[in-house]
Amino acid sequence: MSSSTSFEGYFNVIRNIIGAMHSLTGLQDVLDVVVTQSTRGLKAKGALLRILNKETNRFEVRAAAGLGQRYLNKGPVTTEKILSTLSEPGNVYIITDIWNAPRIEYPQQTWDEGIRMILDMPLAIDEHVTGLMRIYLTEQRELSDDELDFLKTIAMQCACVIERVHLIESQRAHFTTLATHMEKLSSLGRMAAGIAHEINNPLGGILLFSSNMVKKVPEGDPLEKGLKIIIRETQRCKAIIQGLLEFARHGKPQKAPANINDIVETALGIVENQFYLRHVTVKKELAQDMVKTLLDKNQIEQVVINLLLNALHAVEDHGRVTVSSSADLLHNKITVEIGDNGCGIPAENVKKIFEPFYTTGASGTGLGLSVSYGIIKNHEGDIDVFSEVAKGTRFTIQFPVLAENPTERMAHNENA
Repeated sequence: MSSSTSFEGYFNVIRNIIGAMHSLTGLQDVLDVVVTQSTRGLKAKGALLRILNKETNRFEVRAAAGLGQRYLNKGPVTTEKILSTLSEPGNVYIITDIWNAPRIEYPQQTWDEGIRMILDMPLAIDEHVTGLMRIYLTEQRELSDDELDFLKTIAMQCACVIERVHLIESQRAHFTTLATHMEKLSSLGRMAAGIAHEINNPLGGILLFSSNMVKKVPEGDPLEKGLKIIIRETQRCKAIIQGLLEFARHGKPQKAPANINDIVETALGIVENQFYLRHVTVKKELAQDMVKTLLDKNQIEQVVINLLLNALHAVEDHGRVTVSSSADLLHNKITVEIGDNGCGIPAENVKKIFEPFYTTGASGTGLGLSVSYGIIKNHEGDIDVFSEVAKGTRFTIQFPVLAENPTERMAHNENA
């Protein structure tokens, strides 16, 4: 690189690459800018940029400038071949002996293109090479330390661009998948509501007539057993239908100021008898300084009951269930935790438990936690689960402390 090359040119290259990084989101567009600007700024014949394909573990040509078509048709290069000759990813590798350099696969073709010097610049983040940019020069140049630093800066900026765009594309793919999943759930909800309404009336008729018939059958009659099975299974079907309707409704919460401790106490009172029959101990640790927030009492009570029953089914007789609450006035949050010392949930299943129809029990519809998740989200809250096989499970629910009007909320914050 001759002394006539101005530092201003290098700054322009870096500036344009950084500008592309902030204005473009498509990786290919950014790579095209990188090779074009680098070729122009370095007054080179051209540039070729390879990116590591993580699926094939090969470096593939992704962008080129100023080169013939045959350069663009070069096949992928194995990771071992690229990395074996890179002792330090942060260096610039200078090739002046076109004919004998092991890194040059086609010396005759390279010479015929008028290339007399090649610069290889690994693109690396934290010593991890994700790409390689090769600059082709038509004359041999002496590179000063300052010029080498500029080349390293270009390589670093290129690596940052690629890493950033990869992240954007990864997030975009994730959100696309999430949106598709949500649309499927929405469609499922609409379909479930339609099916539920169509089935609910016939089930009601079956239950009514079978209940009347079992009353008229003499005790011990062979028909009695069959009719009771019909009644039991019909009730089970109606429970599934009710779960589908609740899953599909997405009803808006009817919020009013409420103390979460009161809701927990009510829920515990409802399931108290079931815990007593199983000899399961309930340990309560409810915060004494609990503040009120806007909640739909009926919906949150439904969530707490569902989590308590899940805990009951997870523990053996004489097991233990813990229920606690706390208030974090500094962050305007209240928390409820329901834990057990039961069988726990395998790690691979933890992410599935909020999906509709997912259940590991012999009974149940698999809709309880899905409905609970929707209720908590409609309250602007969060629900998380922590579980370890053979040690137990803990559900944590957090709600924001919401006042009925902004003035009341400001007063609450000032008092806190």
